[in-house]
Amino acid sequence: MKIAIGSDERTNLTDKIVEELKQRGHEVIPFGSLTENDPEVDWPLSCSKVALAVATQKADEGIVFCWTGTGASIAANKVSGIRAALCHDAETARGACIWNHANVLVLGLCATTEAIAKEILNAWFSTPYSEDDWNLVQMERIRQLEKSALFQ
Repeated sequence: MKIAIGSDERTNLTDKIVEELKQRGHEVIPFGSLTENDPEVDWPLSCSKVALAVATQKADEGIVFCWTGTGASIAANKVSGIRAALCHDAETARGACIWNHANVLVLGLCATTEAIAKEILNAWFSTPYSEDDWNLVQMERIRQLEKSALFQ
């Protein structure tokens, strides 16, 4: 799987996540401070680049970071087709996959330990999207919100 990943700050956590993704056999596409040649590292820019890579199918999924994760999730969710979920634990990641069909994982740099991040990744990658009728209706409602003139 191709995973786009971006952050405004390169930290031990971001390096460990990149390493973990590669160990799991994923191709990593870095943005922001996680690459040597991206001058636009601020969180709105690096996170929206990750989201755009996912939305245009250059990446299958994305992971974005900022200090709290809040700004990263706001920026990523501005891109149509993105369902970015800020996850502080494995159960939230599991629910984001099941009920929200999340395609961008958001992690906060200040509060996410390496051990918790690994648990979150395990849940994220092992949990399929729910395909039951009720949940599919909810996903269609999200798509309609994106198309609504009220949100343009």
